[in-house]
Amino acid sequence: MLRYAITDRARFKGDEPARQAALLRQAERLAAAGIDFLQLRENDLPAADLASLARRLLTTLRANPAHPAPRLLINSRADVALATAADGVHLTSAPGQLSPAQVRALYAAASLPEPIISLSCHTLDQVARAVSASANDRPTLILFGPVFEKVVAVSNPSQRSIAYKKIAAGSGLNLLRAACLAAPPIPVLALGGITRANAAATLAAGAAGIAAIRLFSSESAQIPRHFPH
Repeated sequence: MLRYAITDRARFKGDEPARQAALLRQAERLAAAGIDFLQLRENDLPAADLASLARRLLTTLRANPAHPAPRLLINSRADVALATAADGVHLTSAPGQLSPAQVRALYAAASLPEPIISLSCHTLDQVARAVSASANDRPTLILFGPVFEKVVAVSNPSQRSIAYKKIAAGSGLNLLRAACLAAPPIPVLALGGITRANAAATLAAGAAGIAAIRLFSSESAQIPRHFPH
């Protein structure tokens, strides 16, 4: 089972330095747990600040010699990924994104190793387009969802608390199953509302793993290595 964590420092309490410190502690826990991928998804940060955070994350992720380091992917920002020699890029379904072939060409031009490229897909048509592309233009992974729900973190500075607001209903396990059947040879990771209670159902539907924010973000929770069927 592949485990793919996505950052969201807004879920941590405190000011900006405190939130980034919490994010680095999260990365340390993820590395110790042997997680496979970490996507840096802090799109509100200026490029220089995002690059600085990416470098600190890479140092943290690679500091534990007992486990292979999780691969760090930068959300949408191939320029930051290249500048920091991150392991790859996550591409969204938004218009104007680079293609996987373009990202690979940029990495090759910079004499960097082959990048890992994950791609957000929300429909079967998007999955079909990803699979039908030439081998060089296919993503390494597809993140399909939201399977159960999509939420955003809403902070309340006056109460120093964080709440979660649901902004989209999930598409369900049947659509995930269809996506998994349509996607080979590209592995599909289930995304959206993934919890310890429902993760096994996504694997039973054919997902190669899970991608999540909340499941991996708690500073006190144990990071799951597998889920019983």
